[in-house]
Amino acid sequence: MNKNRLEAFSDGVLAIIITIMVLDLKVPHGNDISALIPLLPVFLSYVLSFMYIGIYWNNHHHMMHTANKVNGKILLANLHLLFWLSLVPFATEWLGENRFAAAPTALYGVILLMSAIAYIILQYTILCSEDKGSLLAKAIGKDIKGKISLLLYFIAIFLSYYLEFIAQSIYAIVALIWIIPDRRIEKTMNTYR
Repeated sequence: MNKNRLEAFSDGVLAIIITIMVLDLKVPHGNDISALIPLLPVFLSYVLSFMYIGIYWNNHHHMMHTANKVNGKILLANLHLLFWLSLVPFATEWLGENRFAAAPTALYGVILLMSAIAYIILQYTILCSEDKGSLLAKAIGKDIKGKISLLLYFIAIFLSYYLEFIAQSIYAIVALIWIIPDRRIEKTMNTYR
């Protein structure tokens, strides 16, 4: 199968997710800066989620460039990832509207964790369809960032009901870890092509 259709579909879904999130930002009823203050939690949750969707889009783009072919298993794994990412706008709005309360913070973390697991499943599915010495296998290596991220999500979900601010800070830290460009795939592609 041609991987271009999968990439185009995924790009479209991620663009819609970002659009849905921005539509949840409501215009305040007031004409001065102080009218924006009540919207700050909603805006901050939007910024964090925008970063996450952007990170997934970037990493998905790079990963798909390493794939030589796409099969039905990869299509299903990709849909699985998009399913979890499509829940980000819901969790983002609930988190922001409830001023980062415990339950929304925990649900946000569960969705981030499941998105990360779905990404790993997609990555593994692509690896299984390629040769052992594929570009993706060489680029991933031990995937320390991925393993640390999963651990941090588990910790943050647990802390959500006790120390909401710490849990939210962990979500932001994971995003910051990933926003630093991961050059493994680009570097590997330049080396082996």
